[in-house]
Amino acid sequence: MSPLVLSVVLALVSAVAYAAAAIVQERVAASAAGPRYAPLRRPAWWGAVALNGVGAALHVAALAYGPLSLVQPLGALTIVFALPMAALFVGRGAGRRAWHGALMATAGLAGLLSLTTGADARSLGDGERWLLTGAAFGAVGLLFACAHLVGRSPLRSVLLATAAGVSFGAASVFTKAVAGEWTPEAPLAEWTALLVLSAFAVGGLLLSQASYRGAGLAAPLATLTVVNPV
Repeated sequence: MSPLVLSVVLALVSAVAYAAAAIVQERVAASAAGPRYAPLRRPAWWGAVALNGVGAALHVAALAYGPLSLVQPLGALTIVFALPMAALFVGRGAGRRAWHGALMATAGLAGLLSLTTGADARSLGDGERWLLTGAAFGAVGLLFACAHLVGRSPLRSVLLATAAGVSFGAASVFTKAVAGEWTPEAPLAEWTALLVLSAFAVGGLLLSQASYRGAGLAAPLATLTVVNPV
């Protein structure tokens, strides 16, 4: 199996794990009256965290074998996998509009992949990394503030899901940078990037959990999976 094919397979399995995690997160959000960001006392939520961890590990492995421009858009298939999985495992049927949205996400995925090139990847310089970190943190902070200003509404869920998508997307950029420059001789040389990607990954997890509160599965997950690769 070629490295590119292996990367695609790992990315697809990662999307399945993320879809399963999203279904569990949505069920926890729908039944929980406690903290919206981290319901630590719910065993099911920890199961979702574990599934997200599996998805993240597979995603990292996919990035090690393939380019970010290919692996990241494949994550948009999470919403396509989540709808039938929710219907099969938790009896949560999706309406016609949700399926139309999933098909549109798939078409968008094809469009994203068609815009990628075969040019060699280039590592981000130190200045570019700090610029990306500041811009991403600023965007997440602004979206988070706006979500709290609009109150309990579907728009709040979409804003939180958008913030989660930005966080996960930035985490993937730094993951690719670490995977591309890590060496056994200097395992901690990229420690600053590891800290940044950890902050983005944890932030994305907590924001995505909050986005499912009162909004169902389809809208927040579709928003997250489209914003992430973009």
